[in-house]
Amino acid sequence: MTNPSRRARWLVPLVLLLVWLGIGGTLGPYAGKLGEVATNDQAAFLPRSAESTRVVDAQRAFQQDETLPVIVVWTFDDDDDGAAAHREAATRSVAALAGEPGVVGPASPAVPSRDGEALQAVVQVEPDLGDRLPDVLERIEEAAAQVPGARAQLAGPAASQADLSDAFSGIDGLLLGVALITVLVILLLVYRSVLLPLVIIVSAVFALGLACAVVYALADRDVVRVDGQVQGILSILVIGAATDYALLLTARFREELARHPDRFGAVRAALGASWQAVVASAATVALGLLALLLSDLTNNRALGPVGAIGIVCAVLSTLTFLPAVLVLLGRAAYWPAKPVRAGDPEAGHRLWHRIAERVDRAPRRVWAISLAALVACAAFAPTLSSKGVPLDEIFVGDAPSVTAQQTLARHFPGGSGNPAVIIADADRLDPVLAAARDTEGVASADAVTASGRPGGGDPKVVDGRVRIDATLQAPADSDAAKSTVARLRTAVHAVPGADALVGGYTAQQYDTQRTAEHDRTLIVPVVLAIILVILVVLLRSLLMPVLLVATVALNFVATLGVSSLVFTHVFGFSGTDASVPLYGFVFLVALGVDYNIFLMSRVRQESLEHGVREGILRGLTATGGVITSAGVVLAATFAALGVIPLAFLLQIAFIVAFGVLLDTLVVRSLLVPALARDIGAVAWWPSRLGRRTPARTE
Repeated sequence: MTNPSRRARWLVPLVLLLVWLGIGGTLGPYAGKLGEVATNDQAAFLPRSAESTRVVDAQRAFQQDETLPVIVVWTFDDDDDGAAAHREAATRSVAALAGEPGVVGPASPAVPSRDGEALQAVVQVEPDLGDRLPDVLERIEEAAAQVPGARAQLAGPAASQADLSDAFSGIDGLLLGVALITVLVILLLVYRSVLLPLVIIVSAVFALGLACAVVYALADRDVVRVDGQVQGILSILVIGAATDYALLLTARFREELARHPDRFGAVRAALGASWQAVVASAATVALGLLALLLSDLTNNRALGPVGAIGIVCAVLSTLTFLPAVLVLLGRAAYWPAKPVRAGDPEAGHRLWHRIAERVDRAPRRVWAISLAALVACAAFAPTLSSKGVPLDEIFVGDAPSVTAQQTLARHFPGGSGNPAVIIADADRLDPVLAAARDTEGVASADAVTASGRPGGGDPKVVDGRVRIDATLQAPADSDAAKSTVARLRTAVHAVPGADALVGGYTAQQYDTQRTAEHDRTLIVPVVLAIILVILVVLLRSLLMPVLLVATVALNFVATLGVSSLVFTHVFGFSGTDASVPLYGFVFLVALGVDYNIFLMSRVRQESLEHGVREGILRGLTATGGVITSAGVVLAATFAALGVIPLAFLLQIAFIVAFGVLLDTLVVRSLLVPALARDIGAVAWWPSRLGRRTPARTE
């Protein structure tokens, strides 16, 4: 009976290992295929109920074929008087593109700037060219370059989309490679082991493959939307979370090996002591991400379920694949590091034992200094502008479309190529035109004709509606242009019976900013409430969860303060994308609570056996190293987002990486344990820990 029983014990881990090897081999390639179902068309991620979104829908009726504009701008090196010849040559160069693959209809004639130093024309291309877009733009640029003595550049939505796709082109390989190599190096330094870091990396990769396969299937059926940003964040989130959960489990397994001579008993004990903390931590992140479904911004809504799927897959891998491998490897997993000696609570934790003693001796001083430092950092948070970033700051480094747009803005009205689009009833065209032209900040306004261009003929009427293009004086991405859009809406909305709507690029940015502000007001308290409920259930306390949520919220505000200084004085950003603070909040608060969950769940276990004071000492000593390692891994993983040359991802990378380190090294290591030590058993009320007498707990 003994031998069959022993063989049966090996069967479960072997089956789990084979299942995950099958998942990795079959679904692993989906980590590189997710880009096939991703879209970088930003029009697909507008606020659902915004006025500018309704204009996008209304515009389609005025276009026989949906198109994407390319603005060709020429500047001249000579100082002669050949303006007419230049204009004729420019018009011929783009007219020759008619009939080219990907080009829709004839291009507009070249139009001179008021200063006479530049020309512009608009070429329409198909909106769904995908990988063919760079080739089409190259042909347009080659044709435009035939104008003698001129420098041709491409601006407009199509050129921006091409640069955006180019920025995301390395997201499958480069980002994943940088993240995995970074994690592997850190794990090798932390564990000084050969096998365990590789096992943890494989566990994370299997989780990512499974998550990408699920997301691929859902995106292919239009259940969820994926763009390059969501795709990159998913990869980083799964690798970071899976590694963090694995560190917690493997550290506990190493402790249990010193208490259990049998590897099966050690794995059972490690799982029994860790699974609640892992599941609770994952739940805070997953539910926090799902709260983004309350957003009216479609890209926020997209990240919610995609990120939650990634977290669930990370937990599945940690609690099934990893224990199976640990059973099979046993102590060999940690070779050549020496095993922990049984009965030595300080083994491997000398530094953290000294930190715990310092917290124990002067808790009030420790938390007061920590709190003062965080409040000082938080004082700069109001200086962080989240009104959106100008076009020339979207990309990190130079981008051809940005340079072209800057050239366009120097010679033409700032809104050239990105007009405000007004849709109104045809029988009220004249008063709407008058209202638009009289609006401060509007350079010109004309109805779109049957040719698809504004002015120069009878307006095109579709279902009793007309379209008016209003060129703004200020650059389309500026605060001044957004203010003009607000005034323009007030003016045309006041025209009786016009039922006018104002959209276009600037209006979309304006609506996105306002929607993001509304989303923050709605989602932030929902996420805090979700985390608070999870902590109450896990810790069986009321005061302690409130304390933990308050400290991680303060950590977030302090991080925003430091980020404001760094973005302005180091990176040179004038502000952040409207969604950056919300993303930073969801990640930092949810992930920050993770580390406090790891700490306080262990403190609670130790306090039940040794009393509250000793429980804090033992909990901080035992978890200090592993949680710090987890924080460093997660910070380094998110920092890898910086390899994608987009300001949005660089800002998210800094906020999360710095915030995680601040939380790990200050909030979790000093502030929380010092507050818990100073408050004493009362912090655990109404659990039985909170009802213990001071003599028993102190």
